[in-house]
Order: sequence, then C-alpha cells, then structure tokens
Amino acid sequence: MSKVIIIGAGGVANVVAKKCAQNDQVFTEVLIATRTVAKADKIVAEIKEHMPESKAVFTTATVDADNVPELVKLINDFGPKMVINVALPYQDLTIMDACLETGVHYLDTANYEPKDVAKFEYSWQWAYQDRFKDKGLMALLGCGFDPGATQAFTAHHAKHHFQEIHYLDIVDCNNGNHGKAFATNFNPEINIREITANGRYWENGQWVETQPLEISQDIYYPKVATRKSYVLYHEELESLVKHFPTIKRARFWMTFGEAYIKHLNVLEGIGMTSIEPIDFRGMKVAPIEFLKAVLPAPESLAAGYSGQTCIGVQAKGIGKDGQPKVHFVYNVKDHADCYREVQAQGVSYTTGVPAMIGAMLMLQGEWMQPGVWNVEQLDPDPFFDAMNKWGLPISELADIELVKD
Repeated sequence: MSKVIIIGAGGVANVVAKKCAQNDQVFTEVLIATRTVAKADKIVAEIKEHMPESKAVFTTATVDADNVPELVKLINDFGPKMVINVALPYQDLTIMDACLETGVHYLDTANYEPKDVAKFEYSWQWAYQDRFKDKGLMALLGCGFDPGATQAFTAHHAKHHFQEIHYLDIVDCNNGNHGKAFATNFNPEINIREITANGRYWENGQWVETQPLEISQDIYYPKVATRKSYVLYHEELESLVKHFPTIKRARFWMTFGEAYIKHLNVLEGIGMTSIEPIDFRGMKVAPIEFLKAVLPAPESLAAGYSGQTCIGVQAKGIGKDGQPKVHFVYNVKDHADCYREVQAQGVSYTTGVPAMIGAMLMLQGEWMQPGVWNVEQLDPDPFFDAMNKWGLPISELADIELVKD
C-alpha cells in the first residue's frame, strides 16, 4: 500500500520497523535510514530471521538527519508517502523542513528541543502549522506512548466519560529489572536531561515549577505494584491543557528506584550530566555526551529484561451524567513478552507500537488531515482498536482514585 522512511535505528526504530513488517498490508516498502547504517542492517537481518513470512521489503541507507539537503535527496530518491522520525528530538525541525520540501507527510514521537538548551516545548513545531496545511501535508507530533497514547487516553476520557475534565494525572511506571547497576531505558542524553531539569505542573491557569524530583507519592499501578512516583515536566502536558481548557490541574508522574536516583545524584554532583561543553584533549565535549557513550545502549538491555511497564491516565471531573467522576485508562506490558516478539524491551516497545499505529491511521486516511496535530486532537477510537490489535491492550478502572490530591 505505502512506502515509508524510518529515520533512526535505535530501540524504538527497531520496534517500529518490526511492527511495520507485521503490518505488511499497509507498509509495503520501508527504508531505514540512520547515521550508522550497520544498526539499520541489524534490524533488517532480524526481520528476515524472525519474520520470514512478512511481504514488506526493507532496505537501509546512511543519512545525516541534521543535514536538510541530504535528507531531501534521500526522500526524493526513495519516494515515500511519509517519514517516521524516531531519531533525536534535536533533529525534528530539519526532518520537517525536508518533508515540506519533498511533499511527504511526517510523524515523530518526541517534540523538538535544542541541543544546547535543556528545554523542550511544542512552539517550534506548532509554528509549522500553516506551511504543512498550505502544502496539503500532515505532521503528527509525539505519537509514542507518553507523549502519544497518553493523549489518546485523555481524548477517550473526554469523548466517552466526561463532560469536563478538571484534574489529569499521567502515570508512568517501569517495574522492570535489566540487571545493570545504572542504565537508561531510552536515549541516555534525552532521559537524563529530562529528569535533572526542574519539574513543572499546570494548576489554575499557570505553570508551577518544582525542584527536580521534589514532589512524590506512592501510587498503585494495577496488575504491577505500588511504586514511589515523582512529578516531572513532560511535553504532552503543554498540549493537553491547551486543547482541554477545563483542566484545572495536570501532572505527570514517573517511577524511579532508590539506586537509580543515587547514581543520578552522584553523576550530577560531579558534573557528568552537564550539557555545557568542556575542553578535553583539544576537543569540545559535553559531559552528558561522554556519559551517553559509556552507558549501555537502551536496545542492549532487552535480552533478560524482566518485569512490566504500566502507563496510564487518571481523569477527575464531571461525568457524562453530570455527577463527579474519576476514571483510569492504562496499559500493562511485559518486558519478556516484548523481547520474544520483537527483540526489544518494554519501554522501546510501548513507544514504537503507537508510532506504527499513528502512521497506519494516517496512511489509511482515518487520521489524515493537513496541518500540524497532536494526538489528542484526533479521534481516539481507531487508535484504541489498533492498540488492542497490535500488542498494547487497554484496560479501564472506574471510580477508583489511584493518584491522590
């Protein structure tokens, strides 16, 4: 049906590619392009080994995603209908520019942030709205799990359960064990920048800033565990409070173990999490980039990873019947099941599957509309159907408040 380019070859790209291989009625030809083509070649070799029945045709190429002319040539040579961007968030704008120049649709899983400033927000990408709309092209932003599925969960709340959402809590638990003393489950540079930054949450029409990991509470994650969870700032909060103006407070919570926090505090204390370049043997190197090179690659954690992830959205407000209501929508995924299916750990899996689903819904026309969009602006029903079909079954709990005020 459609040709697509996947840019990136890390843990998430591995999942996106293999789910495209499973969904070969939609994704007929796929090019995986990355700076280090050997990583893309490995993904393709695993598809041939583990999914020999797939009719999708996979090829690989080298590309510098910071270089617009190089991206334009890659896209023009292959002729895809869309680009699935699972490279670094620093590269979102160059890839969007290349898509505009070549006339192809765009999807990513994380919003843009400058490499030299630990700050991420949608304003840079929302500014592309008129350019994409005028060319009849669609850009879908943040279609992973969080962001992505969490916004679809919120849209589901609004469509099926609430007249007004007043309080929104997004919760993300990784109750897994990879056996390493310290490692991050996705790109270390992005992960550590996110955690060590000040937290923020939305309350009464304004952002409230907190110290890193300042606010915490024990939260019960259904079917998994009760875990200490911390308030972080996460990008979907920005779009959700814009598109659901009845929200009085919106927070994002994530679990971290004591050992993880201890290692992180030590690394931060000695300056290893800094993004400011230092002189090292005649070269400018940001300590966090060196740390990334030392830590295990997230995709290397998959074999032997045990435990589950649980990610969900709790909403409180006025129900469809006009009465106070609390409702929770969530997914639980087992790391070992992910490895057996696509040779990935659960964090990569839960990000990669929604990206494939978003691309599918665009290509099939169910979500296709010109302009720049966040997931919550689109119909959640086909997304829910696809999540249940493609490996991320959704559960719901009514009238149980898991996250306290």
